[in-house]
Amino acid sequence: MSEALEETSQKGELRRLAAAIREVKTNNADRTDVVVDLREAQQTRLEMLAQDLEQVFADIPPHDERFDLNVTGGLQPRLWIDAVSHVTMGRDKRTYRFLKDTRNGRIVLAETPDIKKVANAVTLYVAERMVEREAVLAGDREIPAPVLGVLDSEPAKAAFDVFTSLALFLAGAFVGVAAVLYFAWDRLAISF
Repeated sequence: MSEALEETSQKGELRRLAAAIREVKTNNADRTDVVVDLREAQQTRLEMLAQDLEQVFADIPPHDERFDLNVTGGLQPRLWIDAVSHVTMGRDKRTYRFLKDTRNGRIVLAETPDIKKVANAVTLYVAERMVEREAVLAGDREIPAPVLGVLDSEPAKAAFDVFTSLALFLAGAFVGVAAVLYFAWDRLAISF
């Protein structure tokens, strides 16, 4: 009889443990559903913004391939505007953040919960980039430094940099040898 009681109490504990495991799994699934729902909500908001911007991107000349209105998924959904700028959702999952990656880090171009304001900011950004490009092509502005690598003068600049670097290296080596000889002169003089 004691064996039957032990078996019953063990089965009861197993049932309670199984119920606890089931409860933990259910809670984890609920949390995962919430995270997935939040990610889907972010992606939906970005897709709505993309729909608002479709006409702006339709007005861009077909030969201008710099801009690409594209929503990507993943852990942090993004609406890509061009290669260096995108819109993502803020930590509160309701605020649109229009960001641009630069050499000095990421900058915030606009941050607002209002879809119309961020759409206007993106539209102005696209317009500024297009006007900037037209001015550079027309010769009204100086070409920015990153574009200089495309020009024919780049090989001459690279050759100058190589010769300058070589000259600095040789000058440093000469100074180093002179310093060693100066400080070790007493020891060298004794050995002769």
